[in-house]
Amino acid sequence: MSERKLDYLDQLEAESIHIFREVAGQFEKPALLFSGGKDSIVLVHLALKAFRPCKLPFPLVHIDTGHNFQEALDYRDALAERLGEKLIVRKVEDTIKAKGLTEPKGKFASRNALQTYTLLDTIAEFELDCCIGGA
Repeated sequence: MSERKLDYLDQLEAESIHIFREVAGQFEKPALLFSGGKDSIVLVHLALKAFRPCKLPFPLVHIDTGHNFQEALDYRDALAERLGEKLIVRKVEDTIKAKGLTEPKGKFASRNALQTYTLLDTIAEFELDCCIGGA
């Protein structure tokens, strides 16, 4: 029987699955950053390939800027519920209020830099030792 040669996408998928399993084996409290956007949906799909039929060995974590389309948030919630996976949501707006942060102003103002505060607080709150993300 001859072995099927993996094409490039198969190789990337296999490497990604391997990385997920390595993370699960080497860290005590990892998390998968999950916004409900296309990149994080791909990561969830790869994580499912790595661990199903078992539950994922980490929660899904969304640091919500408050600038997401409602449809993306609805999809995020529905997917986590359908999969039966834990979803942790923390909002940048709450961090801005709690820490008295100043939002950037102007035509291209973004809360992306302020997400760092919320992410670090979430890492501390849940004692996460690894966050998986992709773009």
